[in-house]
Amino acid sequence: MNSAPVTRQRLVFAAALAVTIPLGLASRRFAASLPPFVAEYAGDTLWALAMYLAVSIAAPRLGIRARAVIALATSCLVELSQLYHAPWIDDIRATTLGALLLGAGFLWSDLVCYAVGVAIGVVGERCLQRATRGTR
Repeated sequence: MNSAPVTRQRLVFAAALAVTIPLGLASRRFAASLPPFVAEYAGDTLWALAMYLAVSIAAPRLGIRARAVIALATSCLVELSQLYHAPWIDDIRATTLGALLLGAGFLWSDLVCYAVGVAIGVVGERCLQRATRGTR
């Protein structure tokens, strides 16, 4: 089996992830300079897009739908975990990395952002597939 296409796919996903993470961090850091709607929802949307890209790097041979389901389910489970408050997990959430990975407080709107973020990943991948189909 030729692994070159999978390696190429992983590189594309990794490059997209390398752009998505700084954009997500910037959406939080510079929230005061952004339109309120963007400041409120961009970070969570980009977090789910990053999850889709990470799943795609880890399992590029899975179909788009399977990767989307895994990314969305993981994102939603992390959000639901924010309803659980024990000292040990709140101590993790109190760190910068813990807050970035696990969040702090449950919001229903985050679930919508996650669906949008994963959808952006799926649509982006499908557009890229269509664009490159003619170049092979």
